[in-house]
Order: sequence, then C-alpha cells, then structure tokens
Amino acid sequence: MALRAHISERQRRFGIELRRLRLSAGLAVQDAAAHITMRGPQLNHIEAARTGLDEIRLRALAELYGCTDETYLDALVAMGASDGKGWWSAYKNKVPDFSLDLAELEGGGLSRHLNYETFFVPGLLQTEEYMRQLFVNSDILLSPEQIEDASRFRLDRQVVLTGSNSTQFSFVIHEAALLMSFAGTEVMHRQLAYLLKIWELPHVEIQIFPFSVQATPPYTGPFMIADPGPQGLSTVMIDHPGMPGFADAPEAVKEYGKRFADLSRLALRSGNAQISTQPDSERDSWGIVQHVKNSSLEMGRQEFPASRASEIPLRSP
Repeated sequence: MALRAHISERQRRFGIELRRLRLSAGLAVQDAAAHITMRGPQLNHIEAARTGLDEIRLRALAELYGCTDETYLDALVAMGASDGKGWWSAYKNKVPDFSLDLAELEGGGLSRHLNYETFFVPGLLQTEEYMRQLFVNSDILLSPEQIEDASRFRLDRQVVLTGSNSTQFSFVIHEAALLMSFAGTEVMHRQLAYLLKIWELPHVEIQIFPFSVQATPPYTGPFMIADPGPQGLSTVMIDHPGMPGFADAPEAVKEYGKRFADLSRLALRSGNAQISTQPDSERDSWGIVQHVKNSSLEMGRQEFPASRASEIPLRSP
C-alpha cells in the first residue's frame, strides 16, 4: 500500500470523517480494521489520508459505525475515490498548494458555494485585467511568469461558475470593494460591467453589504464555504493575510454558516436589471453596482488617478 507524498485538503477531509465516524461509534482502530480485514496501522494510514479506501470497505465500515445516511455516504465515497488530480494538476509548483486544494474542493461537485469578500471582487467574478492588477500590486513580489500562472489558474477556476449551473453560488460583497481603484478607473469600470453580466446567471446570487448598515459591524475577514450538500462535509476557506487556511470542525463550519446567513440578511437584496430600474424600486445591490459603474470613471479621476495605481501595495487574495 503506497503512501501519498502529498495530501490534498479533500483527501485529508476524507480521513478526518472516517475517524470521526469511528470515534462516534466508540470503536478502537484495531477493532474497526479487523472488520474489513485490515490491520490497525493500515486504517491509521487511511484516517491520516496517507492512502485511500475502496467503496466496498468504506460502506462496510459505515455499517459498522451505524451510519445510514445514503446521501452523506455517496458524497464520502466520491471524496474517498479522489486521487487529487484534475485540471489544477497542471499548475503544481506554479501556484500555492492552498490554491490547488481550493480548486479540488470546488471541482468535487458542490451544492452551494458561499463567499464573503471585503475589499476585492471575489476571484470567481474577476476579469482578467482586474486580477492581473491584483497580482502586480501584491505585497508579495511576483515575477511576470508567476503573474501569468496565477492569472491563468484563476481564469481556469472560473469555469466552475460559468460551465455548470448545478451549484448555487451566493456572494456577499462589501460596498468598499466596488470603490477600490488600485486597478485604475477604466479597469474597475469594466470589472463592474462584467459583474452585472454575471448577475444574469440563474444560479448566481450577488448581494452588496452597504456602508449604511448600522445593525452590526461587518465581519472583517473574507471567507468561503464549500458545501457539497450532505450535513457535516462542508469546508470553510479563511483568507488570512499571508496565511490562508481551511476549517472543517463542525462547530467552526456551523459558526461560519451562521455568519454568512447574518451577512446575507443584513445585505441589500440582490435585484436585477428588470426590477431595479423601476421608478418606485427600493435601493438594492444591482442598483448600487450600476450606480458605481456609471460614476466610476469620474470618481476615479478625482480621487485615485490610474497613474497612481501601481503605488498602492496590495496583497494577493
């Protein structure tokens, strides 16, 4: 049984779930392993994600553990069958492992993709020229080759949004992100126009968290929840500056889910081109983006000339 040299986040999550099921059933690793004709150390390797487990043995363990949720088990089988390879494999050693793990989570088939952003348009919604300016102005010095790789990788990631409608995408974006001018006013103008185009996709919901909200301060850090559907298998991506990471502990996932629900509740309703342009329509998210887009060029010339864009240091999200 060959052990993996690299363990992806999705593979690690599979091992963690197996261990949680066993511990919940109150079984020692030796007893569980014997049930599927294995030795304890072999099952330890599987729970540590150093190797995988075939479907027959997985279902036998699930039966032993008293797990009867077929939807959950089907998702766990798919997770366990993953070899960690996909389109993202072509970018190995070209982008951080964290980015590869994120792409694998997204590519594994999600029911919901929830994303909160503060100062940037979310990566899945970025135009190529906008993202390139992010990488050019990153506080991490990147070579032209690294900028090219990072940009192409992010563009390839976006296929998960535009290539299928089986996942429901929900974005809450702070209004501050619409007013950032680090990329230059013309680039930002086109970025907002593209955002309104993506708005038309039926499986995408975009809400703006406005400055005017007084109920509570907004959560300060960006995060994303990858939800494959079955309860207990969601993963949270937390975008800490310089040290992004994943969280999958049930209590953490539950807390971030509640946090996103609160942000969505406080944000303006999404709106669209049909209802938001009516004379008697209430202020909504679509209307804010449309207004900022229409005024972005003039506002940018007055406050943040494009010639200064390269002077503003930024981190890469």
